[in-house]
Amino acid sequence: MASEPVNVNEYQELARQALPKMYYDYYTGGAEDQHTLKENVEAFRRITLRPRILVDVSRVDMSTTILGYKISAPIMLAPTAMHQLAHPEGEVATARAAAACNTIMILSYMSTCTVEEVASSCNAVRFFQIYVYKRRDISAQMVRRAEKNGYKAIVLTADTPRLGRREADIKNKMVAPRLRNFEGLISTEVDSDEGSNLEAFAKGTFDASLCWEDIEWLKSITNLPILIKGVLTHEDARKAMEVGVAGIVVSNHGARQLDYTPATISVLEEVVHAVGGKIPVLFDGGIRRGTDVFKALALGAQAVLVGRPVVYGLAANGKQGVKRVIEMLKDEFELTMALSGCPSIRDITRSHVRTESDKLHSML
Repeated sequence: MASEPVNVNEYQELARQALPKMYYDYYTGGAEDQHTLKENVEAFRRITLRPRILVDVSRVDMSTTILGYKISAPIMLAPTAMHQLAHPEGEVATARAAAACNTIMILSYMSTCTVEEVASSCNAVRFFQIYVYKRRDISAQMVRRAEKNGYKAIVLTADTPRLGRREADIKNKMVAPRLRNFEGLISTEVDSDEGSNLEAFAKGTFDASLCWEDIEWLKSITNLPILIKGVLTHEDARKAMEVGVAGIVVSNHGARQLDYTPATISVLEEVVHAVGGKIPVLFDGGIRRGTDVFKALALGAQAVLVGRPVVYGLAANGKQGVKRVIEMLKDEFELTMALSGCPSIRDITRSHVRTESDKLHSML
């Protein structure tokens, strides 16, 4: 028997072995040249740590709160689509793993298990991610179903007026499964002779006219707090605050939308400064190590979202695989805190990291 994975990256190879090529490529791929896909991970490597010695770290407390909900560590599950492509139990297995780790899962609008199935699978705090469809009534109905089933926040993905060009999906003629959330509401079966079936579906359903004014419409149909996902600039961070969202997710959609956007870790601080502590900033993109979690928090994120590694764990070993991925990141993060002299989350400060721009400023 092959040895057990000792870090999150090793789960990617297990997923590759477990999955059909079409699905593995779907999960791993990015847009066009995949420049940003590589950068999301590589940019972390250019940030170094500045540890403090002789601090009492006999007890390390990783716990934090997000929108008032306490979680065991600032590591949440990003919304990722179609988990039944990775494992027959799909999002239900993922949800149970998140609950076992005492953290928040954000269920994808494009999930293969229904909102209700995930809600009834286990008792936990969950958020629900949405896209806005041309048929607004469908999106409104999905928001109401999430609220009715106990989801605690809505996460609006705002960087997808159209689907990015994912060339592996085009080559593989990616076929999307039935999305049971939309049964009786909209057909998710699209015949596309050219390229990705998923791209054709998105083109026909996603509302490319969605704009800032429409946040009012979303607020009018739910009492839940709304976070906006896909912010990469201080301009958009300020607009998000102006329209009254409850939080921001710094994200480039896992580098699956617009290639040559910056790595999210390189723009996190710009967004954090624009927000000025008024609302929480969450971070998404490239988290593969506990040191990455630490770096994101030092640069001002309240928590990080983990996407692909969760899917790799799911593909490799179902609920247990997801649980192990989250536990690995938590264990590494706790060790990083201890070795950096930070017994609690509030002890992690900007002075614990050194970025490329810091190095440039010190040379001037």
